[in-house]
Amino acid sequence: MTLYLSRFTYTPATWARLIQHPEDRRVAAQSYIESVGGTLHGFWYGFGSHDGYTLWEAPDNVSMAAVALAIGAGGALGSLETTVLLTVEETMDALGRAQQIGYRAPGS
Repeated sequence: MTLYLSRFTYTPATWARLIQHPEDRRVAAQSYIESVGGTLHGFWYGFGSHDGYTLWEAPDNVSMAAVALAIGAGGALGSLETTVLLTVEETMDALGRAQQIGYRAPGS
């Protein structure tokens, strides 16, 4: 299975609801990813350009996309970005394959 890192921001309305009714959103996040056969490995809040971060594992990109689409369509988030994480071994394989591509820079 593949790992995915998501970064999200809540809307001001969502923060207001959470202040009025504090809720551990890890429970919801876990149920979303488990519904597609995946696992939630972590859920954190932070300071900066994003309010929170999740580390998910999903069977495939389509499964993770389904989770991200469902969450994004819910209206509680101002932004949601998900990055596919490659292992070092996958990156080494890609580097080796890149040697065979024969890329030519524009205009060269």
